[in-house]
Amino acid sequence: MLLDSLRGLISVARQKMAVSVNAELTLLYWHVGGQINSFILQGERAKYGKQIVATIARQLTEEFGTSFAEKNLRRMMQFAAVYDDEKIVVPLIRQLTWTHFIALIPIADSLKRSFYEQLAIVEHWSVRTLRNKIDSQLFERTAISRKPDDTIKHDLDLLKQENRMTPDLVFRDPYLLSFMGLRDTYSEKDLENAIVSEMQRFIEELGSDFAFMGRQKRITIDNEDYYIDLLFYHRRLHCLVAIDLKIDTFKAAYKGQMELYLRWLEKYEHVDGENPPIGLILCAGKNEEHVELLHLEDSNIRVAEYMTVLPDKKVLEQKLQAAIATARQRFAALEQYNND
Repeated sequence: MLLDSLRGLISVARQKMAVSVNAELTLLYWHVGGQINSFILQGERAKYGKQIVATIARQLTEEFGTSFAEKNLRRMMQFAAVYDDEKIVVPLIRQLTWTHFIALIPIADSLKRSFYEQLAIVEHWSVRTLRNKIDSQLFERTAISRKPDDTIKHDLDLLKQENRMTPDLVFRDPYLLSFMGLRDTYSEKDLENAIVSEMQRFIEELGSDFAFMGRQKRITIDNEDYYIDLLFYHRRLHCLVAIDLKIDTFKAAYKGQMELYLRWLEKYEHVDGENPPIGLILCAGKNEEHVELLHLEDSNIRVAEYMTVLPDKKVLEQKLQAAIATARQRFAALEQYNND
């Protein structure tokens, strides 16, 4: 008992020391990068910038080691240029490591970068996980990317300042389920079994705040049995999430089925303090006009595609960019209509 207690004390102390050292080092790198940037921009030095950095790197490497090699100095310069306000940097370095920042620096869009910063903090992503999320274009797949910039900023501020997460930061489209190993022909039962057998990886794709509550939950309405494929609880949204799996393209009838599930959950499973349940219909494909005309969000229903085979990265990127552009045009047109 005493030994276990001492181990705990030592582990906690070491972790705190590691966090403190990382924060100090990262802040040092920020100051180094900032001073080099300022020096080079002064007077006529800009055109000799490359030579200056190489010279400084040689001298610092001799005295302080390879951490200050030219490649690393240029990262520090980028770091200071991208994060140009110390008031923003200081809170972040207490929660993210230098290697996290190395992954974040190349992201040019500040809102997109802020999305990855806040999700990495909230979901405790390792650097490897962060890189995987960026590579899989998580921001572009998340509902928030389809919204106006002001909405994105508002939702990220809520998460940062109040630890409140909106559904638009939670739900994605498409979901990448290539880890399940499904190919060619499979049934809804095959899809469900594959998800359950790979539940940890499925939750990693859904988001870490999802807690699995059950599969094939039976509900009885007027002596008729229905079954909810998968039932989850989302900790930050404080609500149940019912998932319906479909192996074909979304159909309008699926809305009525999910509405029935949600109303039943709200009536019989709702707990004081919880928000109304949300439904997620996962389909092999969807028709955007169907989804738009049905006003699904008014019913607390989300529809998303899933992919069991990853497409070429460029193909996925083009598909996502087109979806974002279409959604933003729709919002702009709606706003114009309301203003008129």
